Amino acid sequence: MDATATGSGTPFSTLIRVASHEQHTQAETSAFMSDLLGGRLSVAAYARYTEQLWFVYRTLEEAAGSLKDDAVAGPFIRPELMRTAELERDLAHLRGADWREGLAPLPATAAYAARIAECARSWPPGYVAHHYTRYLGDLSGGQIIRDRAEKTWGFARKGDGVRFYVFEEIANPAEFKRGYRELLDAVDADDLEKQRIIDECKRAFDFNGAVFRELGAEFPLSA
Repeated sequence: MDATATGSGTPFSTLIRVASHEQHTQAETSAFMSDLLGGRLSVAAYARYTEQLWFVYRTLEEAAGSLKDDAVAGPFIRPELMRTAELERDLAHLRGADWREGLAPLPATAAYAARIAECARSWPPGYVAHHYTRYLGDLSGGQIIRDRAEKTWGFARKGDGVRFYVFEEIANPAEFKRGYRELLDAVDADDLEKQRIIDECKRAFDFNGAVFRELGAEFPLSA
């Protein structure tokens, strides 16, 4: 067991952030994301990425109803975070009204979604790890993606194509994130369980990295 979560007095939200920093950095600096943010890929690559997000968030949010009364996961289920409807609006803009036709997840995306569903079904604290990894990332680095997408492909500011990144019901993202971290710090779990949550958070970043690798293989930059 890692010593970081063994009663050091450090807030749990800090332990999670520090422990997953390496995987977080690897995901952010993946070739695919670097090329996407650098404006070197087509809007088709951005649309394909958005499709993968839909599979992940649909799984996250379909599980939310069954977890809203759970002692650990319940406090994190916040309707203002839900992204599926915004993703579907973006995909209709990017792909047209028939965007669902022929849509399939990449293998890495399917594995990622399956793990989220497994946690939601059998281990709610693990679901929290995935919830944290996704939504706090959207409220932070996701805003950089929105800005670059608007500039690179000409989407209207906070309009169709980037609505996934626009949290209209969260007036103060910084305050919301502080409250979210307070929920993490208040999680009712012993040190061993907290370490398991941290490990699942690392696993979530690894799943995300695998999706980026498969997207990168699908959209390689020409030499």
